[in-house]
Amino acid sequence: MKAETLINALEAIAIHDYIGVPDSTLKSFCDYLYLHKSPAQHHVPVNEGAALAMAAGIYLASGQISCVYMQNSGLGNAVNPITSLLHEKVYAIPMLFIIGYRGQPGYADEPQHKFQGAITLPMLELLEIPYAVLKKDDDAFSLSQILKKAQTCFQAKKQFAIVVEKGALESEETLHFQNGFHIRREEAIQHVISSLQSEDVIISTTGKISREVYEQSNAILGHHKQAFLTVGSMGHASMIARGIALKCPHKRVFCFDGDGAALMHMGSMNYIAQQPCENLIHIVFNNLAHESVGGMPTQCAKTPLHEIAKAMGYKHVLYITDLQELDSTLQRNYQGPVFIEIGVAVGSRADLGRPKETAVENKEQFMSVLKGEY
Repeated sequence: MKAETLINALEAIAIHDYIGVPDSTLKSFCDYLYLHKSPAQHHVPVNEGAALAMAAGIYLASGQISCVYMQNSGLGNAVNPITSLLHEKVYAIPMLFIIGYRGQPGYADEPQHKFQGAITLPMLELLEIPYAVLKKDDDAFSLSQILKKAQTCFQAKKQFAIVVEKGALESEETLHFQNGFHIRREEAIQHVISSLQSEDVIISTTGKISREVYEQSNAILGHHKQAFLTVGSMGHASMIARGIALKCPHKRVFCFDGDGAALMHMGSMNYIAQQPCENLIHIVFNNLAHESVGGMPTQCAKTPLHEIAKAMGYKHVLYITDLQELDSTLQRNYQGPVFIEIGVAVGSRADLGRPKETAVENKEQFMSVLKGEY
């Protein structure tokens, strides 16, 4: 089904605002929205809970129902406003959810999606949200039947979810966002890893950053035992790093973050900045986009993360846009917490690999490094 078909059908039932966090399963949907909708109708807040809250505000102000889209992993961020704001026993605010079905049972996917995929439909049932699965072979008639169910829920002041299978939506247009930066993210990661000492460790955020850390660690160090690849829990790598830095005060702990992840739970930055963690170096590779899930701009392009970090209280804050400056920075021994923002281009290698080990194997190797067994 064309993404345009779905959006036109939603417009026909008076849904005009689309709010969400991008997902690779919904890339065609997201691309069409970005390319064809005005900013007043399409909004990309920093996390799924915020998207629901904004949609609730639109309903309170206008009585209009919004479409909130997300990857199924984002349901965790949405649970609180679903149960304590939207539910019929609280404010009874109707809403449509479009949810990308990562880790769908019976389909191969990355390890961080397997459990969430298995519990997605039961989770919606527990939250008392009626749903329908949009499948690859569904047509306009199938969609019309789904939307009739949705409208019945809206009339009862309830929410309804459309769970979208991988490949169920397609588009003839693809978003190609560029930000003007020239450093390739993987090249910047290569320079940082090349500067590491044997006692240093890395905690890398979910998505392509962890995949690039995996490949560059193997190429430069001959192993990736010093890296904890946070393949899920978007936005929480920095607090994992804080916990490690607390218990391993004699190791330098590098957090490799993305701008979308840092924005998702920015309160963690404020907390880290106020803590006595001299051994923590927080690096944000900022390409102004959600690249790992399709490349849509974050809509926070004017946010100077380094200036925010400075205001929050990081002891040393640097903003880097060329590799020579990065190398010079890495040679200095700053007392942390340190915040480094690196402006990087959008894009990655077409042949970028994925970790061959399981997440548990990565964890066990990493913990052995922390214990000094390697």
